[in-house]
Amino acid sequence: MLAIAAAVVFGLGLLLDLLNVSPAGLDGIFFMLLGLCLLALHQAGIGTGWRKRRRN
Repeated sequence: MLAIAAAVVFGLGLLLDLLNVSPAGLDGIFFMLLGLCLLALHQAGIGTGWRKRRRN
């Protein structure tokens, strides 16, 4: 799920960069770093939906 969010953030950052728009002072670096942070969390296994099962 976080990988999808990262793709959306990267896409939004690319679109804003192509249109030369900077909302509220946020630049392309912000969106790049946010996307990389989401990808790192996804690679760490956070937000993947997998859960450990307990054995009885």
